[in-house]
Amino acid sequence: MNKSSILLKTSSLLWIIWGLVHMLAGVMTMKGVLIEDISASFIGIADAVNPEVLVLDYPKAVGAVVGQHGFNLFWIGLVTFISAFFIWKGNTSAIFLAALTGGLADLGYFLFLDLGGFVNFVPGTIMTIISSLAIITSFYVQFKNKTTH
Repeated sequence: MNKSSILLKTSSLLWIIWGLVHMLAGVMTMKGVLIEDISASFIGIADAVNPEVLVLDYPKAVGAVVGQHGFNLFWIGLVTFISAFFIWKGNTSAIFLAALTGGLADLGYFLFLDLGGFVNFVPGTIMTIISSLAIITSFYVQFKNKTTH
């Protein structure tokens, strides 16, 4: 097995983990909205914030926005999970699809939640590191192969 193959397989495994975690997070976020406990969704997301501050009687419109966020977490996780199996084989389109969906989702997380100080290091920040490593390893293979041909 050559270095490029190992890197693509590593990237694939990282995206599988990332995708599964985000599908679960999406389900958990939507669950809080569907059972009309919007506070539970916020507490699950902003885990560095005192939970008592987040327990409020939120308007239904806020629940709808949080529900949409959960849905987006789910489908982005699903897209990266499926892409991972194509990345394993070196599919360029899958590499870029996972990087765009997962990478941009985590960029938003990093900018607004991490830098805002609303989350603990685990699990969200670790997921940002995982997606970054997945992007770096697969892009390295892609751009290395482009420059050697």
